[in-house]
Amino acid sequence: MASSGTSTQPGRMQQLIKSDRRIFTASDDSAMMKQIQATHAPDGREVEVKPILSIIEDIIQRARSTIDGVINGTQAHAEHALEDKGSVAETESLLEALAFIIFRISCEMSCKCSGGGDAHATTMVLFNTLSSYSWDAKVVLALAAFAVNFGEFWLVAHLSTTNPLARSVARLKQLPDILEHSTSLKSRLDALNNLVQATMNVTKCIIEFKELPSQYISPEMPPMSVAVAHIPTAAYWTIRSIVACASQITSLIGSGHEYITSTTETWELSSLGHKVSNIHDHLKNQLALCHQHIAEKRQVEAYQILLRLIETPHLDNSKILRQLIYNKDDLLPLVDGSNKTRVHVEVLRRKNVVLLISDLDLSFEELTILDQIYKESKTRTEFQYDIVWLPVVDRSTPWSETHEKKFREQQATMSWYTLHHPTLLEPAVIKYIKEVWRFSKKLILVVLDLQGKVVSLNALHMMWIWGNLAYPFTTMKEEALWKEETWRLELLVDGIDPNIPNWIEEKKFVCLYGGEDMDWIRKFTAMAKDVAKEAGISLEMVYVGKSNTKERLRKIIATISTEHLSHTWPDLTSIWFFWARLESMLYSKMSHGKAIDNDLIMQEVMTMLSFDGSDLGWAVISGESAEITKAKGDTLLTCLSQFNEWKKDAEEKGFVPALNDHLHHLHSPLHCNRLILPGIDGSISEKVICAECGRPMEKYFMYRCCND
Repeated sequence: MASSGTSTQPGRMQQLIKSDRRIFTASDDSAMMKQIQATHAPDGREVEVKPILSIIEDIIQRARSTIDGVINGTQAHAEHALEDKGSVAETESLLEALAFIIFRISCEMSCKCSGGGDAHATTMVLFNTLSSYSWDAKVVLALAAFAVNFGEFWLVAHLSTTNPLARSVARLKQLPDILEHSTSLKSRLDALNNLVQATMNVTKCIIEFKELPSQYISPEMPPMSVAVAHIPTAAYWTIRSIVACASQITSLIGSGHEYITSTTETWELSSLGHKVSNIHDHLKNQLALCHQHIAEKRQVEAYQILLRLIETPHLDNSKILRQLIYNKDDLLPLVDGSNKTRVHVEVLRRKNVVLLISDLDLSFEELTILDQIYKESKTRTEFQYDIVWLPVVDRSTPWSETHEKKFREQQATMSWYTLHHPTLLEPAVIKYIKEVWRFSKKLILVVLDLQGKVVSLNALHMMWIWGNLAYPFTTMKEEALWKEETWRLELLVDGIDPNIPNWIEEKKFVCLYGGEDMDWIRKFTAMAKDVAKEAGISLEMVYVGKSNTKERLRKIIATISTEHLSHTWPDLTSIWFFWARLESMLYSKMSHGKAIDNDLIMQEVMTMLSFDGSDLGWAVISGESAEITKAKGDTLLTCLSQFNEWKKDAEEKGFVPALNDHLHHLHSPLHCNRLILPGIDGSISEKVICAECGRPMEKYFMYRCCND
């Protein structure tokens, strides 16, 4: 009887395959989909499918491990642990309620697939049986029924070589000697494995669509509506593939040693696997679009929450800082720069907080100066604030090892708090920082008071100009400091050169000069020393260089030092800071609405910055009574060469006033000033007046990259 039953097996399979191929090509017709939709009559019950899917996945993983061991001749043992999807009691209760329907479908598949019936007809029977369930429940319950048969088959096949009970069951079922026929079965079992995995992938996708938050995306809303329209088709082909897999398992039962493998059957499984994989790819793409849509909705929501939160008065700063830095409790989002330990946002509660916002391209000079100011604040009880670095990176660019290295290197140098990683900064926060706080590329220092209220959108300029004296870095404090300031040498070099205050106290004349023309520098320093000697004054000269020319400055400074032409600053950071403070003075004045035509400090700063825009030499000279005069290089050389003409005035009026008068006498109405202003925070005025003649300057755009 066994032999007779086996001889009919190939014929039955060929009949099934022909039927399957016909359905395979026609099932996507609208009539077919209408037929599937007609079986769908959900009664509203919700099935918690994930615990069931977890068990299914465990069965399939262990069974596939057994198959791999058979095919490859290894004894593989999968130790796939079940995921904890809830308490054991809840899962058992769920399975108890669904046991009958799973058993019923399992029997349907076993009976229909063993009788050589039409696979499409079998699939439709299962859809009718599952009519009252949702689409995700249909595929999971069908997959569960298959997993029971699949698991039982491979359990018996695996144990039949070692367990007498399993061996007897295998004999009654007339299972083939799998180990003996492993070579001829390999392609077929590989195709079976691939198809089972493809159905699992589609099932997980369908479940993910079901779990999408409806408050952010509804079934009627694209791209969700597109996915919803395709889920019935995906469900059909998933269950249809389950039926095909069940048929393959059933075909092995009763085949004994006379089993004959068929390449057509392998091709059929592979074709189904290819189709289901394509369906999975399509659903996965739609799912990605849905997640993108949800993320955008959440960002808009988070942005609106942030807007309202920052505009609302608070008792302390904790809510605002959590929303800005990290609003979850699953990890410690900050690193304490003093000891490199992870800390919670709560360490900043009821503190004045300075948010250092930048990209990853912070310069060595910026960090060095800021570090000096911050460490000084920690030695003075009157300056109570903390700095937090929030690195803003372009999310559209993939995060690379280069980015990671640059971030870690910057973070390692910081003595203040830093965000543990740039990816913790929410997109809504980045949007707020860019749109409301006007961050572009250059670093800004946003100051929040004890209640989290923004008291300065960028304290960088006042910190560069006055350091910790600008604490608590409010706009009112900035205005008060400017009211006390006059144009003097101390304002120009405050905190940069410790010798200059001593020289001023000793009633010495001080000359700051710059430029890149070494011939002019030699002529000027020599002539200035000669004139100072003849005028009977003590003159100290300091070369302050030029911004953005590091390598050339190193050579010039080395030459000046070697030839003993004048004093120089030993580090390029001091030179950078000199020019950065001048730019900060200009931006600070502009932010307070000051104009060059009625503000002396602004006029002088603009002139100094125009000196830096030229490659030619220039100088500023300060005298006993804090008078300051300045001039371009050639004009100054001419003036000094004519000292005999104004020597008497110098004896009567004083050296600097007489020098200033003669410079005005030499002034030519023909001139060309070039002013280069790096855009820091969008506060550049549309109209900039020439400090020399009072006329509006022409505006040009300049793109500059200078690593020299």
